[in-house]
Amino acid sequence: MSKRARQYIGIISAVVIYYLIHEGAHLLTALVMGVFKQINFMGIGVQIDVFNDRMSDFQMGIFCLAGALASLLAAYILLALRKRICSAKSPVFRCVMYYTSITMLLLDPIYLSILCGFFGGGDMNGISLLIPEAAARIIFGVMLVVNAFVFIKAILPEYKASFAESGEKNENS
Repeated sequence: MSKRARQYIGIISAVVIYYLIHEGAHLLTALVMGVFKQINFMGIGVQIDVFNDRMSDFQMGIFCLAGALASLLAAYILLALRKRICSAKSPVFRCVMYYTSITMLLLDPIYLSILCGFFGGGDMNGISLLIPEAAARIIFGVMLVVNAFVFIKAILPEYKASFAESGEKNENS
């Protein structure tokens, strides 16, 4: 399989895995709270719809925070497992895990620190019911910087070495 095909599979898989984890956390939270309404498919996106009139501000905040927390937890699990993942024989699997690690580490912190203001707020609308939006953006901004550092110092070198060992030069570029 070509490098480009593995990259496409890796990127598409990372997006699907992200949605399963992030939106899955919203879904589980809504089900536990007894406020699940429906799943909305919006273009290439998915949204868990709830009966927000049945929720307190605290519940709405927790519901909105659940997706980001689940994504970040998944990111740090992948970080902890990176040596095992990088020793896997399948270059497709390693590529999928590489792009999934990037997505889980960076997507929510980027969105919740910078982009949410440009796209209607999304989860930040609920998170700001728990703490002030400015504080939440700063917290997620710090997470973004920390996670970018973790990516550059821990994940990137491991995967680079892994792909180089198996003769797949510049797999992750």
